[in-house]
Amino acid sequence: MSAATAILAEDEPVLRGELKEMLAAQWPELAVVAEAGDGPAALRAVAEHEPAILFLDIEMPGVTGIEVARRVSGKCHVVFVTAYDKYAVAAFEQGAVDYVMKPFTAPRLDATIERLKARLAGPPADLTGILKSLASTLAQRKDYLRWITAAQGDALRLITVDEICYFKADHKYTLVVTPDSEALIRRPLKALAEEVDPQAFWQIHRSAMVNVKEIAGVNRDFRGHLTVRLKQRKETLPVGESYVHLFKQM
Repeated sequence: MSAATAILAEDEPVLRGELKEMLAAQWPELAVVAEAGDGPAALRAVAEHEPAILFLDIEMPGVTGIEVARRVSGKCHVVFVTAYDKYAVAAFEQGAVDYVMKPFTAPRLDATIERLKARLAGPPADLTGILKSLASTLAQRKDYLRWITAAQGDALRLITVDEICYFKADHKYTLVVTPDSEALIRRPLKALAEEVDPQAFWQIHRSAMVNVKEIAGVNRDFRGHLTVRLKQRKETLPVGESYVHLFKQM
């Protein structure tokens, strides 16, 4: 029996490389025959290589992952690579396709590999039904930022938003602060504020946005100004006058 072949279609090179390394470690018999960074490239690669498996990012530039999947339906087994949460994942669990979540974890990828090995004995599924359900699910809700990539020396680190204590504006950059580290990203705080879940992150100052779960409490100084205490950091964060209303219930 010849080795199974796969194409990795993911527009983030760092994540694509990470997935490739994990697959090599956990499924060394799998041959990755091509990589693609956008939808059109993914379609060309599938036409050229006719892989058994396509690992496919939903949010692909040029042609969306859903459209790519629609065009390759029945031609190869599809695994969606996604940052979408449980609401969209429910659509995947109809059984026609599998999925791996970003950031990748070894146990989840192991489960995907085992299912793929079992499915390779049969023909690829017709994805028409699940793609209709998935498109409808994603159209109904906004997906919020789940992770960021930040430079640390010569390396890039993947930071999930759940582990971030707060963001702090630093000119054209933003300081990303976790319980045990800090990193600068070239993205303004204003842009980040539009991408994160407003229920999970509160902007408390024109230059600061805090993870609500990391708030230990608030203090008021003799002038009446509020500062936020954090659960896992020693420093406090000032609260701007325009944001005091957020703490009325505390």
